Amino acid sequence: MRYFNLFSNIFVTRGATRILVSDLQRNISELMPLELGEIIEELKYNSIENIIASYDEDSKQLFEEYVDFLLGKEYGFISNKDWDRNFPPMSFEFHDSSEISNIFIELDDLSILEKIKESIERLDIKHLIIYCKKYLNFEEIKRIDKYFETSVLCGIELFLHYHEEVNLDFIEKLNLETGRIYSLVFYNCEKNPFKPKDKYRFDVNFIKQEVKINSCGKVDLKYFNTNLPKILEATNHNSCLHKKIAIDINGNIKNCPAMPQTFGNIKDTTLEEALNKKYFKKYWNLTKDNVEVCKDCEFRYICTDCRAYTEQTHKNEEGLDISKPLKCGYNPYIGEWEEWSKSPLKENAINFYDMQDLVKK
Repeated sequence: MRYFNLFSNIFVTRGATRILVSDLQRNISELMPLELGEIIEELKYNSIENIIASYDEDSKQLFEEYVDFLLGKEYGFISNKDWDRNFPPMSFEFHDSSEISNIFIELDDLSILEKIKESIERLDIKHLIIYCKKYLNFEEIKRIDKYFETSVLCGIELFLHYHEEVNLDFIEKLNLETGRIYSLVFYNCEKNPFKPKDKYRFDVNFIKQEVKINSCGKVDLKYFNTNLPKILEATNHNSCLHKKIAIDINGNIKNCPAMPQTFGNIKDTTLEEALNKKYFKKYWNLTKDNVEVCKDCEFRYICTDCRAYTEQTHKNEEGLDISKPLKCGYNPYIGEWEEWSKSPLKENAINFYDMQDLVKK
């Protein structure tokens, strides 16, 4: 008897019309027909010969082609004894020693960084994302980096308003004189002002459009990310809000800067105090398996959820908003994408969030 053994790093997500096969070693995902998902399930419990015996001639040939396809993709291997398949399964538990993994700050005054520095250390925060509407000069950006020179932070990502001082020399000096910045995004830039000569320590990107807080939450294939930490977190927790904290432009501490509920102000509340307030973590464990429509989507574990902007259609028994993200144009029941803002079903939610300026005519 021959048995097909699916490698433990191959993760299959069943949707309403298709499956998504994620290779967690190569960090790639591919869409496959539901029929293949059913065959993969059958192969977990039966030998190839026993499955073939239950099919008619046409189905036998198709089944063998699918097995060859799985082998060609290197999704598994064939063994001759059933006991060969008793390999320990990969654990899908998610572990993160940090109390908070990411902090987002809508920066207006650099002095706020001094207020949160000790909290970042105590909470073991690894990533700092800063969005600033003001022009920041070289010394101010360098100052941000130096604040956390000996910090537990792994890196700093900056979204900054582009200005004319940002040139090749500006970037090269930052590359030499900073150590924690890993990403620089300049927005409101009509065109790329220069082509970098060298590969910098950090990523540098220029985007034409203005970045706004209400620009977040867009669901698109280009934002999907296949990797083991991402999928482990998404299968166990909310893929956007889990272990995240934010400070908005007015200093209010929130789960997300785009969400209305606040848990104190950084002027008189520490991050630790906000974190321990009732309901701060209310969305942390809301997975895509419990969000309407998303629960039937094959992309649900490589997609990032959004609770700030939803279709406003469903709440669960605990009063949590379990509606589909507003800015998602994918319909898993027909396997097709459309521009989210053009859907008449989203009109009420678009008006609720006052997002008419984002609607594409």
